[in-house]
Amino acid sequence: MMVMSPRLRKLVLIVHVTSSVGWIGAVVAYLALVVAAMANQDAQILRASWIAMGLIGSFSIVPLSLISLLTGLVMSLGTKWGLFQHYWVLLSLVLTILATGVLLQHMQTVNFLAAVAVQLDNSNIDELRSGLSGELFHAGVGLLVLLVIQVLNVYKPRGMTRYGWRKQQELRIEQQTVDAMNPYQL
Repeated sequence: MMVMSPRLRKLVLIVHVTSSVGWIGAVVAYLALVVAAMANQDAQILRASWIAMGLIGSFSIVPLSLISLLTGLVMSLGTKWGLFQHYWVLLSLVLTILATGVLLQHMQTVNFLAAVAVQLDNSNIDELRSGLSGELFHAGVGLLVLLVIQVLNVYKPRGMTRYGWRKQQELRIEQQTVDAMNPYQL
């Protein structure tokens, strides 16, 4: 296990928390655009919403997801929690990878429809409107997954993996050996 200095750990933690919470906030803004487009019949609002969803997705949600994933990996590898020692860390990693993968795949559709929205004719309105229910589903489920990850990271439920339990036992034995070799120990 690589151990980070306290200063570096705090810096990485700040970046991780900021990017993770920012990711959630950006998804909430994205959902607001989806709901506004669904609730309104105006073609201009529909087009503007798709264009804004493409921009928020590409320039906020995707970068924040990648930063969150990267800093989460650094935090797990550089702290006592470890990457494979606790179930909550492992589950957070799997959910973050899954959410990021689905996001990257889905952004192709969003960017296509945002490009369609840029066209100024009314022939594409039905195509734009039909894509909104899928966006509501993707962003809603995505937000739910992000909130589950956030709860796991705050509450850190107990439970060590077999690997974590074995590592903990090895450290105890190692410490007992060091203690037994120290004749000045009280």
